[in-house]
Amino acid sequence: MNVQTLISPMELANHLNDPNWAIIDCRFTLGSPERGRQDYLIAHIPGAVYVHLEEEMCAPVVKGKTGRHPLLPFEETVKLFSRLGIDEQVQVVAYDDWTPISGAVAARLWWMLRWLGHDRVAVLDGGWKAWLDAGLPISNAQETRSPRTFHPNLRLELYASMSDVRAALLYPSWKVFDSRTADRFRGENETIDPVAGHIPGAINAPYIENGKPDGTFRSPEELRQRFIHLLGKTTPNKAIFYCGSGVTAAVNVLALKHAGLGDARLYVGSWSEWITDPENPVARETTLSLS
Repeated sequence: MNVQTLISPMELANHLNDPNWAIIDCRFTLGSPERGRQDYLIAHIPGAVYVHLEEEMCAPVVKGKTGRHPLLPFEETVKLFSRLGIDEQVQVVAYDDWTPISGAVAARLWWMLRWLGHDRVAVLDGGWKAWLDAGLPISNAQETRSPRTFHPNLRLELYASMSDVRAALLYPSWKVFDSRTADRFRGENETIDPVAGHIPGAINAPYIENGKPDGTFRSPEELRQRFIHLLGKTTPNKAIFYCGSGVTAAVNVLALKHAGLGDARLYVGSWSEWITDPENPVARETTLSLS
């Protein structure tokens, strides 16, 4: 079985004892960084190992130079995946309990694996809540996996730097999408980053619009219609998604892939990196949106 976007709780439950399946618990709460680990120790999917967003999945923050969740260096990412027991034979499933749509941190891990060429990775649709709602087994054991050798195959076409975003804004064949909620996009309700607004020319495409009220993703056809409308004549490989720190934007990249439209780029540094450079322009209070 080779699952590359989303997987249901019942499908995952069939593989709990398969050593070639790695389940990664990515639960994390902004403003309470230890909560996810604590929740994991109370209960998690049997066999799941916990990975901390800020301590393990990201590089250290450098004030004034990086965003809030910097990309982990290539070599360190390879070490992380090797430690998690991931090689080319392993199907990875990541989950979290993000709201209102589950999968933001899990989608960041999904993107990291695909960035290094590992396509056998999926996000649990509906996350931890969906697992509990299905009445499936849970565990409180602190799990480990035997290390394996992860063999990377870097896919630069999935990544966008600040320079890439600047360049993309110069060409009408490219589009840049802001994945944050509309109020933060407009600069009306910025409670996380020190500067409010958005990248000039960006189109608002809130990541939460990929989800249904129960926290699962909308159907592939619904997602396809959403992104066809957003992209217009732009091909997915010329679309760049960003958010506040390169986490929730990964939900849009995942949803676009699940819709069968292909691969877009993730600007990992995102808004929190963009505003570290005083030369970068900032836009506020516009209605530039296709969603």
